[in-house]
Amino acid sequence: MSNQKELLWQSRFSQPFDREALKFSSSVHVDGLLYREDIQGSIAHATMLAEEGIISGEEAGQIVEGLRAVEQELESGALVPVWEDEDIHTVIENRLKELIGPAAGKLHSGRSRNDQVATDTRLYLRRNIDCLTGLIAGMQSTLLDKAERYSRTIMFGYTHLQRAQPMSAGHYYMAWHSMFGRDASRLSDLRKRANVSPLGAAAFAGSTLPLNTARSAELLGFEGVFSNSIDAVSDRDLVIEFISACATVMMHLSRFSEDVILWSSAEFNYLGISDAFATGSSIMPQKKNADIAELVRGKTGRVYGNLMNILTIMKGLPLSYNRDMQEDKPPLFDTAETTAQSLSIFRRMLENTWLNEERLARLTADDLSLATEIAEYLVRKQIPFRDAHRITGKIVAYAIEQDKSLPSIGLDEYRTFSEAFDEGIYDDLKPDASVNSKKTSGSCSFRSVEEQIARARASKK
Repeated sequence: MSNQKELLWQSRFSQPFDREALKFSSSVHVDGLLYREDIQGSIAHATMLAEEGIISGEEAGQIVEGLRAVEQELESGALVPVWEDEDIHTVIENRLKELIGPAAGKLHSGRSRNDQVATDTRLYLRRNIDCLTGLIAGMQSTLLDKAERYSRTIMFGYTHLQRAQPMSAGHYYMAWHSMFGRDASRLSDLRKRANVSPLGAAAFAGSTLPLNTARSAELLGFEGVFSNSIDAVSDRDLVIEFISACATVMMHLSRFSEDVILWSSAEFNYLGISDAFATGSSIMPQKKNADIAELVRGKTGRVYGNLMNILTIMKGLPLSYNRDMQEDKPPLFDTAETTAQSLSIFRRMLENTWLNEERLARLTADDLSLATEIAEYLVRKQIPFRDAHRITGKIVAYAIEQDKSLPSIGLDEYRTFSEAFDEGIYDDLKPDASVNSKKTSGSCSFRSVEEQIARARASKK
């Protein structure tokens, strides 16, 4: 195909753009994803132009009808962009001109490629924020189901990857529910900033035409209009914020994946995973690998890389628009797709996991993780906590030396460490007693977890 297609910016040049330079600068293979947003923004712009008398109603009708035809061609594959088209905006405008003739040229009245791209990007961000928010809500729903199912199952809580204290397994799932709730909140907050129209800023200085920027914003569902035309076209903070918010989502998914990988190993054997979400080995027939969790953990690095990518692109750019900003699309699009796919598949995997309750019950009933209960028992006997901590540490050392569990140590043995011990210590040395003894708000007791679940479900109504 010839490279002699009309480029929208070429009117003052006497020589055609070098073919290799055009190929290097072409972005249609990336920004083709924006065709729906580009057509949506163009329809709103044409409608406003007609309402303000800048173009005729008939011309606007031809433009809108033509744009809808171009959209159908792109969706069906009848129109396939090629790199010679430079970008998706040129693809659409050139095809529109083929369909309706000279009226197509009036679509660009009062609009620059700069505010056009900025508008498309905000529409894309808004759509993907809504998509991710919905996926997070789905993840939270699954976590609530898990928390409810295992609200009275006791397992170990960990610090430093060492067994710490027994807790309700439901409490564990509600911790993830809280984390993803913050992710949704960050995206919701970002959506407010994204939902502002840049249309009318033109190249960077505004337009001499009597554009009704408020009307364009209204037609596109934006809640406001730019306050500064320079900032409107040069702002990529929203892209940075979006990728950053997604990086935090992926960090949470990666941490969750780490637990799934560890807990499904033979060494832990706390968690089972359906065969539908595990893989085997090409050489070791006995293997069952948590590959989906591993892939999610690995893809987190891609999103982190995208964040560093866009920060590096923007760090030295003078105001206002610079062509470097074309490179914001690959990290933005890859981040949106990777995060959405990761949330979706992780939720499906999570739905097909289960806790090995019998093993957890056996392990938590005979473990040193009840040591804190001994210290707090002594505190209730009016022994200062630091002293209680030292006494308990000696008891733990004794239990290890004698190869005894804490509940199997006799009362006479306990009293060699402190006269404060009586038969009541054995009431505290039960996993369910330990869990349910927690009094503070948001703690791991059965009652607290059930309250957390109830509040979370009520907030969704």
